Amino acid sequence: MLFNSLDFAVFFPIVFIVYWFVVNRKLQLQNLFIVLASFVFYGWWDWRFLALLFSSCVVNYVAGRLLSARNEKPVRRLLLWTAVVYNIGLLVVFKYLNFFIGSFVSAFTFFGLNITGGSLNIILPVGISFFTFQALGYVLDVYRRNVEMERNFISFSAYVSFFPLILAGPIERATHLLPQFSQKRTFDYSKATDGLRQILWGLFKKIVIADNCAEYANLIFNNSVDYGGSTLVFGALLYTVQIYADFSGYSDIAIGVSRLLGFDVLRNFNFPYFSVSVADFWRRWHIALSFWLRDYLYNPLSVKIRRWGMKGIVFSFFITFLLCGLWHGANYTFIVWGVLHGLALAWDVISFKYRKKIKKNLKKLNLYNFLSWLITFTFIVFTWIIFRADTIREAADFIKNMFSGLLIKSSYIETLNLLRWEIGLIIPVFTLLFFLLEWLGRKQQYAIENLGMKWKRFFRWAIYYVMVFAILYFSGKEQQFIYFQF
Repeated sequence: MLFNSLDFAVFFPIVFIVYWFVVNRKLQLQNLFIVLASFVFYGWWDWRFLALLFSSCVVNYVAGRLLSARNEKPVRRLLLWTAVVYNIGLLVVFKYLNFFIGSFVSAFTFFGLNITGGSLNIILPVGISFFTFQALGYVLDVYRRNVEMERNFISFSAYVSFFPLILAGPIERATHLLPQFSQKRTFDYSKATDGLRQILWGLFKKIVIADNCAEYANLIFNNSVDYGGSTLVFGALLYTVQIYADFSGYSDIAIGVSRLLGFDVLRNFNFPYFSVSVADFWRRWHIALSFWLRDYLYNPLSVKIRRWGMKGIVFSFFITFLLCGLWHGANYTFIVWGVLHGLALAWDVISFKYRKKIKKNLKKLNLYNFLSWLITFTFIVFTWIIFRADTIREAADFIKNMFSGLLIKSSYIETLNLLRWEIGLIIPVFTLLFFLLEWLGRKQQYAIENLGMKWKRFFRWAIYYVMVFAILYFSGKEQQFIYFQF
């Protein structure tokens, strides 16, 4: 079930009414209702994978209880590794098995050995990377004794399957979300109106910005051999806008829906395209995943090999972002994308002293910040090309044609004609307005959090109505959320 679908428009009001007016007197009844609603929400896509979700709840719940009950280090380690193997095993089977079989066959073919390997045609369950990481994070926290194990199976199942987050996060931490299922929730009008405002902003980003950009980004990427250099640059920029508006829009809706149900969920984006370094970017982009990887992978690894010095830091970044790329999907393009980000982060650390010295000696600080932003943004756009391509060859051809065509005059005329005759003014105007609002609201949780709060109510509501009008009349062709495939 998609947040921007008619199904959800019917489903959520029913959930909201039953949640606040029927089952609100008993906390466990409310939690049980969340579990049922979450399983309906998830099963709406494919009911056959409900058993997978249920098994994840059972196995990680049992693992938490056993870890909490035992103090012997070897036993606790064995229990931890059993849970890790189970969770990673789910991802390997459902997400990577066909990729590994294909890579294995290709490697042998490369060395002149022809072997056959069949595809198992395994369907990738939506959201598996998200709820698996959320459950695994709980087990790791119980092992480290960062959080008490959850005794109540219904509360734990509600935490793992919580429907606003199950398909594409944010990946919540047990230390933050799980205790909220043990606390009585009362309806908070100001929290609810803030949630509605964030949902409106998320829908605007997804339906008006992302879906419209997607139509032309797909056109250019799918026919890249037919376009000149500047049009390919334009296509890369469109995809850069699309993926941000799409994923952050989803996160805004998820957080807003959670707030309507009385939950506080961690933010997932902090205006990442205003970053002035790649490290800064990863503190602002997909924050839930960045911090998960930092706490459960990068930090333990870098501590383990701290005697390596700078080489250890570089190696830790490399491994963390190699796996970050692989988390996004079973494709070499994601791996290369992850490795490039890992190397860029390592460069950030290595060059920190030199950059600090340059910044100190440079009198024009604004110029330094602008150049830092420009270099970072260019790097992000460049790596999105690799991320978006179906194969490494396709990405290489796109980049090669992009640079080779930039000096050809007809390429610019082609781009202008595309803008003038096919795209029109609406999308560019809305996109510029979108980034203007993002810039003005960059110190808030989301761009329109406080927009118009000091104005007369009429003007503030006029802005909301304009956004609703834009959602209804300037929606692009409906596109699935990009991060559903991960």
